[in-house]
Amino acid sequence: MATLLYRLGRFAYDRRGLVLALWLVVIAAVGGSAAAFHGTMTNNFQIPGTETQRVLDKLKADLPAAAGGNASIVFEAQDGSFTDAQKDAVGGALERIGDLEDVQAVVDPFDRQDQLDGASDRIAAGKQEIAANEARLAAGESKLAAAKAELDANRDRLDAGQAQLDAQKQALAAQGLPEAAVAQATAAAQAQIDAGRAQLEAGQARYDAGRKEADEGAAKLADGKADLALGEREAQSAEGLRFVSDDGHAAIASIQFTKSTDALPVALREEIQSLAGSVPGVEAHASKELTQDISSIFGAAEAIGVTVAALVLIVMLGTLVAAGLPLLMALAGVAVGVGGTFALTSMVQMSSVTPMLGLMLGLAVGIDYSLFIVNRHRNQLLHGMDPRESVALATGTSGNAVVFAGMTVVIALAALVVPGLPFLAVMGLSAAATVTVAVLVAITLLPAVLGFAGRRIISRRRWAEAARQNTAENARAGHEEEEERADIAASNRGWGAWVTRHPWVSVAASVVLLGALAVPAASLRLALPDGGSEPVESSAYQAYSATGTYFGQGMTGPIVVVGELPAGLDEAAAKAKQLDIADELRDVPGVVAAVPSALSEDRRTAVFQVIPTDGPASASTVQAVHDLRAKGAQIREDTGATIGLTGQTAANVDISAKLADALPPYLAIVVGLSLLLLMLVFRSLLVPLLATGGFLLSLGAAFGAIVAVYQWGWLGPVFDVTHPGAVLSFLPILLIGILFGLAMDYQVFITSGMRESYVHGQEAHLAVRTGFHHAARVITAAAIIMVSVFAGFIFSHLTMVRPLGFGLALGVLLDAFVVRMTLVPAVMRLLGRGAWWLPAWLERLLPDLDIEGAQLERTTAGPRHRVEGEPEALAR
Repeated sequence: MATLLYRLGRFAYDRRGLVLALWLVVIAAVGGSAAAFHGTMTNNFQIPGTETQRVLDKLKADLPAAAGGNASIVFEAQDGSFTDAQKDAVGGALERIGDLEDVQAVVDPFDRQDQLDGASDRIAAGKQEIAANEARLAAGESKLAAAKAELDANRDRLDAGQAQLDAQKQALAAQGLPEAAVAQATAAAQAQIDAGRAQLEAGQARYDAGRKEADEGAAKLADGKADLALGEREAQSAEGLRFVSDDGHAAIASIQFTKSTDALPVALREEIQSLAGSVPGVEAHASKELTQDISSIFGAAEAIGVTVAALVLIVMLGTLVAAGLPLLMALAGVAVGVGGTFALTSMVQMSSVTPMLGLMLGLAVGIDYSLFIVNRHRNQLLHGMDPRESVALATGTSGNAVVFAGMTVVIALAALVVPGLPFLAVMGLSAAATVTVAVLVAITLLPAVLGFAGRRIISRRRWAEAARQNTAENARAGHEEEEERADIAASNRGWGAWVTRHPWVSVAASVVLLGALAVPAASLRLALPDGGSEPVESSAYQAYSATGTYFGQGMTGPIVVVGELPAGLDEAAAKAKQLDIADELRDVPGVVAAVPSALSEDRRTAVFQVIPTDGPASASTVQAVHDLRAKGAQIREDTGATIGLTGQTAANVDISAKLADALPPYLAIVVGLSLLLLMLVFRSLLVPLLATGGFLLSLGAAFGAIVAVYQWGWLGPVFDVTHPGAVLSFLPILLIGILFGLAMDYQVFITSGMRESYVHGQEAHLAVRTGFHHAARVITAAAIIMVSVFAGFIFSHLTMVRPLGFGLALGVLLDAFVVRMTLVPAVMRLLGRGAWWLPAWLERLLPDLDIEGAQLERTTAGPRHRVEGEPEALAR
């Protein structure tokens, strides 16, 4: 590998115009692709196969109108309660918002609150009306009964009279009277009976009409009672739910869209906020779904971090040209890596953290990798080496270490596909691609640009000093031995010397410090961020805070429950079934309200909005989600309906649980990989164990500090943590992968020098000191640069990135200065020669990777050129 990189560096130097042109073409092509094909990013994280996703897919198929995104706007009256004019103005603004494209429905809080507030009055009035109707119906029933009794008595009298008259007719006929005479003799009596019959029939008709009216009234009364009972149950299900605060100072309006909120155009978001904010005397706070801006990934805080890195480079390298090269290379790598990521957003769904992660890593490793090569090249030039040879040798030696270091980061990031979480796999692969580009830039573009830079990477004063020193050394016999003695003398001073003189103290202090910092990690709780994690001055935070203050924390993250009802229900039965389910949902601890919100046309799919007691990231809400799912079996037994949970709150719980389950196996993979790679590099058993143990210590300390700051709120004002809560659910697994790769970078750069000194014959404890002395300056600068870049993201406009930037900055700081530059040399000093022990059989099996390119340096280093004035070799 070293030889191949040596030749690649020489080729890039000789064909620097071609190499530069090719990279410019690549950057232009990627930039054009990003501009032409970039799509929409999202902050809604989904995991295929989870209950949340299955229920959401079913909801999209059965009830598409209820599957779109939701947002809210909180209105606050500046002078106490809302006036009627302000209520009308808010209602008008919401009506105009409802007419916008992609808006499915808008809830006017004042109308909805009037409905809720009037429900008890309507129910009371309904009960009174029903009671009055029941009284009227009872009175009518009494009258009907009396009328029926009278009709029956009249009928009986007429029947008796008719029977008596018929008997009289038979008697007259028996006396021999003609039929006409009989009829004439009984005509008056028969006419009286017939008249009575006619009156009876008229009375029966009146009775039948009254009976029909009474039956219809009873049916209406029964329907009224049923409707009243449903209305009363609906009112009970909405108890605790408000859209206008009790003091009348705030109102919350909900907006439902036809698509995901992440897919909404920026112009629509801005128009909604503009319309909502147009009411005089009323402040409007739009929720996070409307205000989050994931279109940009670089802000002022990140620029400050890069500026600090530039200052460190200037101090270390001495010239603007030399300091600018690592920055320029890092920007080139980021342009290609992050630009390529943006170009894929139209085809691959990815979160806003994905390009941000690529930017963060691309800047950090891009600057550091280029710094290692530039520093090596600069030192070689100062010792008189030909520029062409120096660029090639620096690429073959330091570039070889850069390739290995980059490989560890890439492997760790690519391993993020192992947990099987699509959004995490996309993050890992895109970040790995950006790091790969940074490595390619360092070993191809950097050598070419170094050819253009020539001697300008070294200041005139430093050139003059080098010229005098080289002239004196070349005139003095045995100066190599003198240089070695001076090198050993220098290594006996400074931090490395102190650590190796007091190894037990150094080990104990390092372990105690890192262990103390790691203690809070035992309380780590995972969740996805909510509006409470936004900056205090942001509209999203104001909306979240006002919602929690006026309407309860649960309103900031409702839980969506989808029920599958039995087939064959009519409208009334389906409505009653919904309320039966809502009653059982409301019985779950931690649930304030459970309200039916939608029903499909076939009355098979019902949607419920469940309001928990606390916010979406709280432990009680997580438990409520679990309890609601556990309640499903009882609901199925009692109602015949099956339920499932979806929505962002439930999805957050599922994702956090899935990530927590994936954390141990991923950590095992990373630790196993660490042991294997370091065994290959250093041909030792104890050094890999030491490196891995140090990585776990720095990782635990980083986790502990994150919990203390972002979950417990320690130093919250310093880091702008206004609402401490659960830690970002995918932060631990990202931190493990990234910090592992970066920790192995520093392990390679500091331990390889120790190994090379030991292999060249130095006594083991002296090799630790000299190796430390050779690497300390550049590792210190590299660590400060990386910490500065990561620290710039602690105050990023994307709050989701902030704890990750903090964890990486602190993790690198602790790993570089406490683990690699204190713990490792101290333990290496205590181990002595044993640190490099390797069984003979294993040594024969392991290939010699020669990461530092020591063999290449011995076989390719040619005669040195004196650095006098302006050597012709450097003027080229």
